[in-house]
Amino acid sequence: MPLILDHVGQKSEPGRSAWDSKTALLYALGVGAGQTDPTGFELEFTTENSSFAGVEQRVLPTIPVVVAMGGGANAPSWGTFDFTKLLHAEQGVTVFGPIPADGAVDTVQRLVGIYDKGKAAIVRLENVSTYVDTGKPAFTTRFAAYIREAGGCGTAGDEVSDPPQMPDRAPDHETAYATRTDQALLYRLSGDRNPLHSDPKHPALQFMGVDRPILHGLCTYGFTGRALLHTLCGSDVARFQSMDNRFSKPVLPGDVLTVRMWIESPGKAVYQTVNQAGAVVIDGGVFTYQA
Repeated sequence: MPLILDHVGQKSEPGRSAWDSKTALLYALGVGAGQTDPTGFELEFTTENSSFAGVEQRVLPTIPVVVAMGGGANAPSWGTFDFTKLLHAEQGVTVFGPIPADGAVDTVQRLVGIYDKGKAAIVRLENVSTYVDTGKPAFTTRFAAYIREAGGCGTAGDEVSDPPQMPDRAPDHETAYATRTDQALLYRLSGDRNPLHSDPKHPALQFMGVDRPILHGLCTYGFTGRALLHTLCGSDVARFQSMDNRFSKPVLPGDVLTVRMWIESPGKAVYQTVNQAGAVVIDGGVFTYQA
């Protein structure tokens, strides 16, 4: 059975997920927090007991991609396809205020759309999470998968605008972070144990033209989110609102990632992330924040 257009628009039952201080700390370390200055810069994201330094724990606003991505029970089926042909194509998150170090949410997943691209198809999902204790909005995540050889399925779902092109001028800001050679081994402890990121003999690596396991796309997303947070929000999580982008090229652990940012208007920027060779690994980025 191919991809099922009739399921577009369906929603799951609410699914509950929770996290604690340790979850938030491990995620922060997994996306590079604390590497620049382990006892200073970003200490609020990497420790929970630095009261003598006057530091209270804060949570990186990109953490929803690991604590509430699955939705609830009876999530709408996309249909059947070869999972080895699936690529993580797009990712987005919107947060509604600072995320607590310990919390729980109920999440409903919606199948936003299935889009026929000829030889391939794109499937988009949205997860809407509310806090269990208050019922207030917590965050929303957006995910798109590109599935090779799944085309011819037809198109149904929400209309989606094309991602922006980067301006033909020098960026207003550039922030660079080096990933560790063991970054994928650390990040995988936040939940994504796909052997593509740890097994040097994984057959997909040869197809991708790389000689060792690649970094998780969501790890690159987290590095990029840190750069946006620190550069455009002054490290204030209360100012971070949303970030959406496309993944365009694999990243290898040890790569240096530079986030290029162009201010379009107060509270809105577009961005892309490049590696040390200048290859674009994240593109079409849109970031909104409290100016």
